[in-house]
Amino acid sequence: MSGEDYYNLLGVPRNADPEEIKAAYRRLALKYHPDRNPGNRDAEEHFKQINSAYEVLSDGDKRASYDRFGHSGPGMGADAGFDGFSGVDVNEVFSSVFENMFAGAAGGGSRRSRARRGADLRHAVEISLEEAASGVNLPLEYERAEFCRACSGTGAKPGHPLKKCRACGGAGRIQFAQGFFSLSQTCPECGGAGEVITKPCPDCGGAGRVRAKASLTIKIPPGIASGNVLRAARGGDAGDRGSENGDLYVETHVKEHPRYQREGNDLIYKRTIAFPQAALGCAMEAPLLGGGKAEVKIPAGTQHGATIRLRGMGMPHLGGGDRRGDLLVRVAVEIPRQLGARERELLEELAKVMQAEEETGNGGGFFKKVFGG
Repeated sequence: MSGEDYYNLLGVPRNADPEEIKAAYRRLALKYHPDRNPGNRDAEEHFKQINSAYEVLSDGDKRASYDRFGHSGPGMGADAGFDGFSGVDVNEVFSSVFENMFAGAAGGGSRRSRARRGADLRHAVEISLEEAASGVNLPLEYERAEFCRACSGTGAKPGHPLKKCRACGGAGRIQFAQGFFSLSQTCPECGGAGEVITKPCPDCGGAGRVRAKASLTIKIPPGIASGNVLRAARGGDAGDRGSENGDLYVETHVKEHPRYQREGNDLIYKRTIAFPQAALGCAMEAPLLGGGKAEVKIPAGTQHGATIRLRGMGMPHLGGGDRRGDLLVRVAVEIPRQLGARERELLEELAKVMQAEEETGNGGGFFKKVFGG
Protein backbone atom coordinates (compact mmCIF):
# COMPACT_ATOMS: atom_id res chain seq x y z
CA MET A 1 0.00 0.00 0.00
CA SER A 2 1.36 3.38 -1.00
CA GLY A 3 1.52 6.28 1.39
CA GLU A 4 -0.99 8.33 -0.66
CA ASP A 5 -3.58 10.13 1.45
CA TYR A 6 -6.82 8.14 1.74
CA TYR A 7 -8.98 11.22 1.22
CA ASN A 8 -7.10 12.02 -2.00
CA LEU A 9 -7.53 8.42 -3.18
CA LEU A 10 -11.30 8.72 -2.88
CA GLY A 11 -11.37 12.35 -4.02
CA VAL A 12 -13.23 13.66 -0.97
CA PRO A 13 -12.46 16.47 1.52
CA ARG A 14 -11.28 15.59 5.03
CA ASN A 15 -14.63 16.70 6.48
CA ALA A 16 -16.66 14.49 4.12
CA ASP A 17 -19.63 12.75 5.73
CA PRO A 18 -20.15 8.95 5.47
CA GLU A 19 -22.57 9.25 2.55
CA GLU A 20 -20.09 11.32 0.52
CA ILE A 21 -17.37 8.75 1.22
CA LYS A 22 -19.62 5.84 0.22
CA ALA A 23 -20.73 7.58 -3.00
CA ALA A 24 -17.12 8.33 -3.98
CA TYR A 25 -16.11 4.75 -3.29
CA ARG A 26 -18.99 3.35 -5.39
CA ARG A 27 -18.05 5.54 -8.33
CA LEU A 28 -14.36 4.58 -8.22
CA ALA A 29 -15.03 0.89 -7.57
CA LEU A 30 -17.23 0.74 -10.66
CA LYS A 31 -14.48 2.38 -12.69
CA TYR A 32 -11.56 0.24 -11.49
CA HIS A 33 -13.26 -3.09 -10.68
CA PRO A 34 -11.16 -5.99 -12.10
CA ASP A 35 -14.21 -7.43 -13.90
CA ARG A 36 -14.39 -4.23 -15.94
CA ASN A 37 -10.64 -4.03 -16.51
CA PRO A 38 -9.47 -7.59 -17.27
CA GLY A 39 -5.68 -7.87 -17.39
CA ASN A 40 -5.14 -4.23 -16.33
CA ARG A 41 -2.69 -4.43 -13.42
CA ASP A 42 -2.81 -0.68 -12.77
CA ALA A 43 -6.59 -0.77 -12.40
CA GLU A 44 -6.33 -3.79 -10.12
CA GLU A 45 -3.79 -2.03 -7.87
CA HIS A 46 -5.89 1.13 -7.76
CA PHE A 47 -8.94 -0.93 -6.87
CA LYS A 48 -7.04 -2.42 -3.91
CA GLN A 49 -5.98 1.03 -2.76
CA ILE A 50 -9.47 2.53 -2.82
CA ASN A 51 -10.73 -0.57 -0.97
CA SER A 52 -8.15 0.07 1.77
CA ALA A 53 -9.06 3.76 1.88
CA TYR A 54 -12.78 3.00 2.14
CA GLU A 55 -12.28 0.40 4.86
CA VAL A 56 -10.58 3.02 7.04
CA LEU A 57 -12.70 6.08 6.26
CA SER A 58 -16.02 4.23 6.53
CA ASP A 59 -15.23 3.07 10.08
CA GLY A 60 -15.49 5.72 12.80
CA ASP A 61 -12.69 4.34 15.03
CA LYS A 62 -10.29 3.69 12.15
CA ARG A 63 -10.98 7.10 10.60
CA ALA A 64 -10.34 8.87 13.91
CA SER A 65 -7.04 6.99 14.31
CA TYR A 66 -6.03 7.82 10.70
CA ASP A 67 -6.93 11.52 11.08
CA ARG A 68 -4.73 11.71 14.18
CA PHE A 69 -1.77 9.50 13.28
CA GLY A 70 -1.96 8.94 9.50
CA HIS A 71 -0.50 5.75 8.05
CA SER A 72 1.68 5.25 11.16
CA GLY A 73 -1.27 4.93 13.54
CA PRO A 74 -2.38 1.72 15.29
CA GLY A 75 -3.53 -0.93 12.86
CA MET A 76 -2.35 1.12 9.82
CA GLY A 77 0.93 -0.73 9.30
CA ALA A 78 2.29 -4.24 9.45
CA ASP A 79 3.38 -4.77 13.05
CA ALA A 80 3.88 -8.31 14.35
CA GLY A 81 0.48 -9.83 14.83
CA PHE A 82 -1.10 -7.26 12.52
CA ASP A 83 -1.15 -6.83 8.80
CA GLY A 84 -2.68 -4.61 6.16
CA PHE A 85 -6.32 -4.16 5.40
CA SER A 86 -8.37 -7.11 4.26
CA GLY A 87 -10.30 -5.14 1.68
CA VAL A 88 -14.04 -4.60 1.31
CA ASP A 89 -16.53 -6.87 -0.43
CA VAL A 90 -17.99 -4.66 -3.13
CA ASN A 91 -21.21 -6.68 -3.30
CA GLU A 92 -21.85 -5.96 0.38
CA VAL A 93 -21.61 -2.21 -0.16
CA PHE A 94 -23.42 -1.64 -3.45
CA SER A 95 -27.13 -1.81 -4.12
CA SER A 96 -28.68 -4.64 -6.15
CA VAL A 97 -28.46 -2.57 -9.32
CA PHE A 98 -24.68 -2.23 -8.95
CA GLU A 99 -24.41 -5.92 -8.07
CA ASN A 100 -26.20 -6.80 -11.27
CA MET A 101 -23.87 -4.61 -13.30
CA PHE A 102 -20.87 -6.47 -11.85
CA ALA A 103 -22.53 -9.83 -12.45
CA GLY A 104 -23.25 -8.92 -16.04
CA ALA A 105 -19.65 -7.83 -16.59
CA ALA A 106 -18.47 -11.21 -15.34
CA GLY A 107 -20.74 -13.28 -17.56
CA GLY A 108 -24.18 -12.97 -16.00
CA GLY A 109 -24.86 -16.48 -14.78
CA SER A 110 -21.57 -17.06 -12.96
CA ARG A 111 -21.73 -17.49 -9.20
CA ARG A 112 -21.09 -14.16 -7.49
CA SER A 113 -22.01 -14.86 -3.88
CA ARG A 114 -19.55 -16.06 -1.30
CA ALA A 115 -19.88 -17.32 2.22
CA ARG A 116 -19.91 -14.48 4.69
CA ARG A 117 -16.74 -13.33 6.39
CA GLY A 118 -16.61 -13.88 10.14
CA ALA A 119 -17.77 -11.22 12.59
CA ASP A 120 -15.30 -8.72 14.06
CA LEU A 121 -14.73 -8.87 17.82
CA ARG A 122 -13.70 -6.25 20.39
CA HIS A 123 -11.56 -6.89 23.43
CA ALA A 124 -10.29 -4.49 26.13
CA VAL A 125 -6.88 -4.77 27.79
CA GLU A 126 -5.38 -2.89 30.72
CA ILE A 127 -1.68 -2.02 30.83
CA SER A 128 0.58 -0.03 33.14
CA LEU A 129 2.00 3.38 32.29
CA GLU A 130 5.46 1.79 32.11
CA GLU A 131 4.20 -0.72 29.52
CA ALA A 132 2.56 2.09 27.55
CA ALA A 133 5.89 3.93 27.51
CA SER A 134 8.13 1.03 26.49
CA GLY A 135 5.68 -1.08 24.47
CA VAL A 136 4.94 -4.69 25.28
CA ASN A 137 4.07 -8.00 23.65
CA LEU A 138 0.82 -8.82 25.42
CA PRO A 139 -0.66 -12.34 25.43
CA LEU A 140 -4.44 -12.45 25.05
CA GLU A 141 -6.99 -15.15 25.77
CA TYR A 142 -10.58 -14.77 24.61
CA GLU A 143 -13.49 -16.73 23.14
CA ARG A 144 -14.50 -16.77 19.49
CA ALA A 145 -16.23 -18.90 16.88
CA GLU A 146 -13.84 -21.35 15.19
CA PHE A 147 -14.25 -23.86 12.40
CA CYS A 148 -15.77 -27.14 13.49
CA ARG A 149 -13.02 -29.73 13.13
CA ALA A 150 -15.47 -32.60 12.74
CA CYS A 151 -16.90 -31.22 9.49
CA SER A 152 -14.00 -28.90 8.50
CA GLY A 153 -16.36 -25.94 8.69
CA THR A 154 -18.86 -27.19 6.08
CA GLY A 155 -21.65 -27.86 8.58
CA ALA A 156 -22.34 -31.24 6.97
CA LYS A 157 -22.02 -34.58 8.73
CA PRO A 158 -18.88 -36.41 7.56
CA GLY A 159 -19.77 -38.77 4.71
CA HIS A 160 -22.72 -36.62 3.64
CA PRO A 161 -21.39 -33.99 1.21
CA LEU A 162 -23.14 -30.75 0.39
CA LYS A 163 -25.54 -30.77 -2.55
CA LYS A 164 -26.09 -28.16 -5.19
CA CYS A 165 -28.99 -25.84 -4.37
CA ARG A 166 -32.01 -26.56 -6.57
CA ALA A 167 -33.40 -23.04 -6.30
CA CYS A 168 -30.39 -21.25 -7.82
CA GLY A 169 -28.63 -24.14 -9.52
CA GLY A 170 -25.52 -23.56 -7.44
CA ALA A 171 -25.08 -19.90 -8.49
CA GLY A 172 -25.95 -18.54 -5.06
CA ARG A 173 -28.10 -15.79 -6.61
CA ILE A 174 -31.49 -15.68 -8.30
CA GLN A 175 -32.05 -13.33 -11.22
CA PHE A 176 -35.38 -11.85 -12.16
CA ALA A 177 -36.77 -9.09 -14.33
CA GLN A 178 -38.34 -5.96 -12.91
CA GLY A 179 -39.47 -3.47 -15.53
CA PHE A 180 -36.55 -2.58 -17.76
CA PHE A 181 -34.01 -3.95 -15.30
CA SER A 182 -32.70 -7.45 -14.78
CA LEU A 183 -32.00 -7.74 -11.07
CA SER A 184 -30.45 -10.38 -8.87
CA GLN A 185 -30.67 -11.24 -5.20
CA THR A 186 -29.13 -13.71 -2.79
CA CYS A 187 -30.77 -17.09 -3.01
CA PRO A 188 -33.10 -17.47 0.02
CA GLU A 189 -32.74 -21.26 0.03
CA CYS A 190 -28.97 -21.55 0.40
CA GLY A 191 -28.17 -18.05 1.68
CA GLY A 192 -25.87 -17.43 -1.28
CA ALA A 193 -23.68 -20.48 -0.69
CA GLY A 194 -24.95 -22.36 -3.75
CA GLU A 195 -25.02 -25.57 -1.70
CA VAL A 196 -27.30 -27.01 0.96
CA ILE A 197 -26.70 -29.36 3.89
CA THR A 198 -28.55 -32.68 3.74
CA LYS A 199 -27.25 -34.08 7.05
CA PRO A 200 -26.05 -31.54 9.61
CA CYS A 201 -22.86 -32.18 11.57
CA PRO A 202 -23.75 -33.43 15.08
CA ASP A 203 -20.86 -31.50 16.66
CA CYS A 204 -21.87 -28.05 15.44
CA GLY A 205 -25.53 -28.63 14.48
CA GLY A 206 -24.85 -27.60 10.89
CA ALA A 207 -23.39 -24.19 11.77
CA GLY A 208 -19.87 -25.16 10.72
CA ARG A 209 -18.54 -23.28 13.74
CA VAL A 210 -18.19 -23.87 17.47
CA ARG A 211 -17.31 -21.58 20.38
CA ALA A 212 -13.74 -22.08 21.55
CA LYS A 213 -10.98 -20.33 23.47
CA ALA A 214 -8.36 -18.56 21.39
CA SER A 215 -5.02 -17.04 22.29
CA LEU A 216 -2.64 -14.68 20.53
CA THR A 217 0.05 -12.13 21.35
CA ILE A 218 -0.43 -8.54 20.28
CA LYS A 219 2.27 -5.92 19.98
CA ILE A 220 1.47 -2.80 22.02
CA PRO A 221 3.54 0.03 20.47
CA PRO A 222 5.36 2.59 22.67
CA GLY A 223 3.36 5.74 23.35
CA ILE A 224 -0.09 4.16 23.20
CA ALA A 225 -2.84 5.85 25.23
CA SER A 226 -6.18 4.89 26.70
CA GLY A 227 -8.81 4.56 23.99
CA ASN A 228 -6.38 3.65 21.19
CA VAL A 229 -7.56 0.62 19.22
CA LEU A 230 -5.32 -1.99 17.57
CA ARG A 231 -6.48 -4.47 14.91
CA ALA A 232 -5.45 -8.11 14.91
CA ALA A 233 -6.23 -9.25 11.38
CA ARG A 234 -8.33 -12.45 11.23
CA GLY A 235 -8.42 -12.68 15.02
CA GLY A 236 -12.25 -12.56 15.10
CA ASP A 237 -14.94 -15.16 14.50
CA ALA A 238 -14.55 -17.73 11.75
CA GLY A 239 -16.70 -17.10 8.68
CA ASP A 240 -19.41 -19.25 7.14
CA ARG A 241 -18.34 -22.54 5.55
CA GLY A 242 -14.62 -22.00 5.54
CA SER A 243 -14.54 -18.28 4.68
CA GLU A 244 -11.98 -16.07 6.40
CA ASN A 245 -12.16 -14.87 9.97
CA GLY A 246 -13.21 -11.41 10.98
CA ASP A 247 -10.79 -9.12 12.80
CA LEU A 248 -10.14 -8.58 16.49
CA TYR A 249 -10.10 -4.97 17.69
CA VAL A 250 -8.18 -4.45 20.92
CA GLU A 251 -8.88 -1.29 22.91
CA THR A 252 -6.21 -0.26 25.40
CA HIS A 253 -6.74 1.24 28.84
CA VAL A 254 -3.71 2.62 30.69
CA LYS A 255 -3.92 2.31 34.48
CA GLU A 256 -3.46 5.36 36.70
CA HIS A 257 0.05 5.75 38.07
CA PRO A 258 0.70 6.54 41.75
CA ARG A 259 3.46 9.03 40.90
CA TYR A 260 2.69 10.58 37.52
CA GLN A 261 -0.24 12.15 35.72
CA ARG A 262 -0.30 12.01 31.94
CA GLU A 263 -1.30 14.85 29.64
CA GLY A 264 -0.86 13.75 26.05
CA ASN A 265 2.82 12.82 25.80
CA ASP A 266 3.84 14.87 28.85
CA LEU A 267 4.16 13.46 32.37
CA ILE A 268 3.40 15.55 35.44
CA TYR A 269 5.32 14.89 38.64
CA LYS A 270 4.28 16.81 41.76
CA ARG A 271 7.03 17.75 44.20
CA THR A 272 6.52 19.42 47.55
CA ILE A 273 9.27 21.74 48.87
CA ALA A 274 9.63 23.83 52.00
CA PHE A 275 9.26 27.61 52.04
CA PRO A 276 13.01 28.26 52.53
CA GLN A 277 13.82 26.02 49.54
CA ALA A 278 11.37 27.96 47.37
CA ALA A 279 12.75 31.31 48.60
CA LEU A 280 16.45 30.50 48.41
CA GLY A 281 16.42 27.98 45.55
CA CYS A 282 17.77 24.45 45.68
CA ALA A 283 18.62 21.35 43.63
CA MET A 284 16.80 18.05 43.93
CA GLU A 285 16.13 14.85 41.99
CA ALA A 286 12.98 13.69 40.19
CA PRO A 287 12.41 9.98 39.44
CA LEU A 288 12.06 8.97 35.80
CA LEU A 289 9.46 6.57 34.48
CA GLY A 290 11.10 3.18 34.06
CA GLY A 291 14.01 3.95 36.40
CA GLY A 292 16.73 6.50 36.97
CA LYS A 293 16.59 10.08 38.20
CA ALA A 294 16.96 13.55 36.75
CA GLU A 295 18.37 16.63 38.49
CA VAL A 296 15.90 19.45 38.96
CA LYS A 297 17.07 22.97 39.73
CA ILE A 298 14.55 25.00 41.72
CA PRO A 299 15.33 28.69 41.10
CA ALA A 300 15.22 31.19 43.97
CA GLY A 301 11.82 32.77 44.46
CA THR A 302 9.87 29.85 42.99
CA GLN A 303 6.15 30.29 43.59
CA HIS A 304 3.60 27.69 44.63
CA GLY A 305 2.22 25.90 41.55
CA ALA A 306 5.21 26.72 39.33
CA THR A 307 6.18 24.17 36.68
CA ILE A 308 9.71 23.22 35.70
CA ARG A 309 9.97 21.48 32.32
CA LEU A 310 12.49 18.70 31.65
CA ARG A 311 12.41 18.27 27.90
CA GLY A 312 12.39 14.84 26.28
CA MET A 313 11.82 12.93 29.52
CA GLY A 314 8.12 12.16 29.09
CA MET A 315 6.19 9.60 27.04
CA PRO A 316 7.28 8.60 23.52
CA HIS A 317 5.17 9.83 20.61
CA LEU A 318 3.06 7.03 19.14
CA GLY A 319 4.62 6.20 15.79
CA GLY A 320 6.94 9.18 16.20
CA GLY A 321 10.34 7.51 16.24
CA ASP A 322 12.61 8.92 18.95
CA ARG A 323 10.40 11.90 19.80
CA ARG A 324 9.23 12.14 23.41
CA GLY A 325 7.12 14.46 25.50
CA ASP A 326 8.40 16.34 28.55
CA LEU A 327 8.49 15.71 32.28
CA LEU A 328 6.74 18.58 34.07
CA VAL A 329 7.79 19.02 37.70
CA ARG A 330 4.95 20.88 39.41
CA VAL A 331 6.09 22.56 42.62
CA ALA A 332 3.96 22.80 45.75
CA VAL A 333 5.33 25.08 48.49
CA GLU A 334 4.55 23.62 51.90
CA ILE A 335 3.53 25.94 54.73
CA PRO A 336 4.25 24.33 58.13
CA ARG A 337 1.22 23.81 60.36
CA GLN A 338 3.25 23.97 63.58
CA LEU A 339 6.41 25.89 64.37
CA GLY A 340 9.13 25.32 66.92
CA ALA A 341 10.22 28.16 69.18
CA ARG A 342 13.33 28.97 67.15
CA GLU A 343 11.41 28.77 63.85
CA ARG A 344 8.76 31.15 65.17
CA GLU A 345 11.46 33.54 66.39
CA LEU A 346 13.16 33.64 63.00
CA LEU A 347 9.91 34.13 61.11
CA GLU A 348 8.85 36.93 63.42
CA GLU A 349 12.20 38.62 62.85
CA LEU A 350 11.74 38.18 59.09
CA ALA A 351 8.25 39.68 59.31
CA LYS A 352 9.59 42.75 61.15
CA VAL A 353 12.34 43.30 58.59
CA MET A 354 9.92 43.01 55.68
CA GLN A 355 7.40 45.34 57.36
CA ALA A 356 10.07 47.94 58.00
CA GLU A 357 11.29 47.84 54.41
CA GLU A 358 7.72 48.09 53.18
CA GLU A 359 7.15 51.20 55.29
CA THR A 360 10.28 52.83 53.90
CA GLY A 361 9.35 51.97 50.32
CA ASN A 362 12.05 49.38 49.96
CA GLY A 363 9.77 46.33 49.78
CA GLY A 364 11.55 43.16 48.95
CA GLY A 365 14.80 44.37 50.51
CA PHE A 366 15.19 41.18 52.50
CA PHE A 367 15.29 39.10 49.35
CA LYS A 368 17.66 41.56 47.73
CA LYS A 369 20.05 41.05 50.61
CA VAL A 370 19.72 37.30 50.44
CA PHE A 371 20.02 36.98 46.69
CA GLY A 372 22.33 39.91 46.08
CA GLY A 373 19.80 41.58 43.79
